[in-house]
Amino acid sequence: MITIKKSNKRIELADYQKKAVSQLKTGSILRGGVGSGKSRTALAYYYDVEKSKPLYIITVPKKRDSLDWEKESEMFGVNPVVDSWNNIKKYKEVKDAFFIFDEQKVVGYGSWVKSFIKISKRNKWILLSATPGDTWMDYLPIFIANGFFKNKTDFASKHVVYSPFSSYPKIERYVGEDKLQKLKDLILVEMEYKKKTVDHIIKMVLPHDQEKFVKIYKDRWNPYKEQPIKGASEACYSMRRVVNSDSSRLAAILELQKKHQKLIVFYNFDYELEILRTLNDMAKCPVSEYNGHLHEPIPQSDRWIYLAQYISAGEAWNCTETNAIVLYSRNYSYKQTIQAMGRIDRTNTPFQNLYYYFLTSRSEIDLAIEKAYLKKKNFNEQKFIEF
Repeated sequence: MITIKKSNKRIELADYQKKAVSQLKTGSILRGGVGSGKSRTALAYYYDVEKSKPLYIITVPKKRDSLDWEKESEMFGVNPVVDSWNNIKKYKEVKDAFFIFDEQKVVGYGSWVKSFIKISKRNKWILLSATPGDTWMDYLPIFIANGFFKNKTDFASKHVVYSPFSSYPKIERYVGEDKLQKLKDLILVEMEYKKKTVDHIIKMVLPHDQEKFVKIYKDRWNPYKEQPIKGASEACYSMRRVVNSDSSRLAAILELQKKHQKLIVFYNFDYELEILRTLNDMAKCPVSEYNGHLHEPIPQSDRWIYLAQYISAGEAWNCTETNAIVLYSRNYSYKQTIQAMGRIDRTNTPFQNLYYYFLTSRSEIDLAIEKAYLKKKNFNEQKFIEF
């Protein structure tokens, strides 16, 4: 229980949130599943330990624009500066403040990472993430920000072996992983959130045009351009277009709507959106979109379909009006898939059972994407098909 002195308000934290607050320190990664209350836990830590410092919150654009952080902060009597990762450079010169970095966007070694590292040297901070990283390179910026390594070169010289046969810096393996694991354990604070919901993952195997698929996969021929395929990216895109465009996928959505009157449908590509838009006439219910073209709200209706593009709509919003998501096509990123599924997995959902329908096929590419997902890895086009 936290009592806000100015207003005498009392904020109740769950036991797992209280435990996380007690374990946090500057430089920590607060790891919790989507819907576990990372925002409230982070603010509770700030209020308990760092409230004498100005508060800055760096988050994704949609969460900034929705004012979610301001609403949560108001409960603590706090008035933070909230901005998006796109604008992180604006805060490089800030000193003696406290930063909450919302979502793990510090991957690689680009301008965002350099700004993040500079900020970390002059301020107190924590980072919130549902999926902090898949490889040791994903943790590199946080390791540097914590002072474990001077820079990328220092890290690579101690822990990375590059392939001698690659034309570009390709990591062959890591060394000294026991030490890296100890460093990770020092900064990672796990929220021991016990889900009250039960996930039901349903794989729906659907047909596809095998003859057209073989032309791409084996003959390296693009049936959409009527020309030879030039590389792995074009080959994978074309193969996916064959399987994802099959009419059986629309039929599956219409069938699922008989069971779930409100459906969120996640997709990847614009050609899929054009197919899905035909549901406006077929579904006999409101169909709205959230993507790079439109940011429409969820329909106010007893029955609806909400078309959500993975990158645009995969994070920073939630829906407790339905317990069903259709993944019309698989996403290459394990993290992106988990984020998308988390849109209905919230602590305040009225549903106990959550349903996730993965539409897929027996094609080589769908099987390979699924294999990577089951290993909690990202699908790699270059490894899948060589040119």
